[in-house]
Amino acid sequence: MELRQLECFVAVAEESSFTRAAARLHVVQSAVSATIATLEGELHTRLLERTSRRVSLSAAGRALLPKARAALDAVRDARDAVDEVNGVVRGTLRVGTLSSLGVLDLPALLGRFHREHPAVSVRLVTAASDGGSPGLLDALAEGRLDLAFVSIPGSPPPGAQWRNLTATPLDLVVPAGHRLAGRSRVALGELADEAFIDFPSGYGNRAVTDRAFTRAGLRRHVTIEITAIGAGADFVRHGMGIALLPRGSTGHDTDLVSLPVTGADLNWPISLATPSSRAPSAAARAFERLVEQHLR
Repeated sequence: MELRQLECFVAVAEESSFTRAAARLHVVQSAVSATIATLEGELHTRLLERTSRRVSLSAAGRALLPKARAALDAVRDARDAVDEVNGVVRGTLRVGTLSSLGVLDLPALLGRFHREHPAVSVRLVTAASDGGSPGLLDALAEGRLDLAFVSIPGSPPPGAQWRNLTATPLDLVVPAGHRLAGRSRVALGELADEAFIDFPSGYGNRAVTDRAFTRAGLRRHVTIEITAIGAGADFVRHGMGIALLPRGSTGHDTDLVSLPVTGADLNWPISLATPSSRAPSAAARAFERLVEQHLR
């Protein structure tokens, strides 16, 4: 087996598509197909099941995938060792992120990282395209990401470890004419009968809110699901419901009122997750150091 064959196989397995794998590898699709066919011929087995709609792994392909990733990781580590002697960081950094990171300025972080390490190519995957924080953690454990910004209350699941970076309180946001708008604070129990605008299940702030209501023994009715904080504020402004949004996210909007909520833990955590089963690349280590500097 050649490294290029393993790279093609892993790309097709992760993308579930020869077309997307070819785009990712910057080659024509026919080259990917030919490389996979050669690899299957050398191994005397079919690695991929092809249909008109998608590509999936065969039993042999599922057995090969973790070994192929481990082989590519070993080659990456060898290159990193040589580059480190020469004072260079290169390669590809695959970062998963949420749609909002609170006080963390991801574009500024990535811009600084690019200036300090121009030989590193950065690939960014958003939670919206990968199933929220749980999807990002799955991608991390499977080797599709090097690190990820996630928001999940509690402890890390198997296969991941994380460092807590920030925690932002979620405030109640209501329209200026709402029955609670004149209050200085509100208790969680007063919100049981309200229509809520919230993120889909799997998003960190939704998990924080659901946990708070469950612990209080309260039911909650979510009428509209959104994937951006700004959209939540817009729906609240037009009377479609109320929302629990990160403190300060509505700015000085006179159409909206933000209130702290008492009687519940509504802190929205942001963590930087890394895989616990494999060593990080030199690029991933450099990015972690940059995040630490940013927080200081």
